[in-house]
Amino acid sequence: MERFRELMWPSAGWRRRGLYMAHRLRRLPGTPESIAAGFACGAAISFTPFIGLHFVLAALIAWLIGGNVIASAIGTAIGNPWSFPFIWAWIFSLGRWVMGAADVGALPDDLTMAFIFDRPWKVLLPMIVGGIPTALVAWVAFYWPVKRAVATYQHARRRARIRAYRRVRENRASAKRSGLKEKS
Repeated sequence: MERFRELMWPSAGWRRRGLYMAHRLRRLPGTPESIAAGFACGAAISFTPFIGLHFVLAALIAWLIGGNVIASAIGTAIGNPWSFPFIWAWIFSLGRWVMGAADVGALPDDLTMAFIFDRPWKVLLPMIVGGIPTALVAWVAFYWPVKRAVATYQHARRRARIRAYRRVRENRASAKRSGLKEKS
């Protein structure tokens, strides 16, 4: 029960969890392009109705396009218990619209788990049809900002390492010069 509560409402807060995930994402090994592609794959797969397969599908697509597989797992966090109802309502409505349904957003009156299991294509097919274009838009929407954030972070980190290396080298040279002056 504690795990479920932590999933629904993190004890550290949503902002802190989001900052932690962003920090983890920026520090992943790889190029900004591969990290961004992996994250975008995970985010895009979250806009499909294949719950339970999000990690696997995101990892597979990320691997196929040369994206970072770990970043794809982080990207699937876009789809979470709070966002799934909105995502599903959107992709269902979009799918019904694309398929030419007259009552675009309307769910069947007798929508129960039994209805879904007896006639899965009445609900699943519109969600798949609406999920594909939404996933493509989400992929593009997440790729560019993540790529830029990772590139900026990696560049700043590289510059900090170079400055630290130069400081150490200057300190050693300075110590060596002062050691020579003391001996003479």
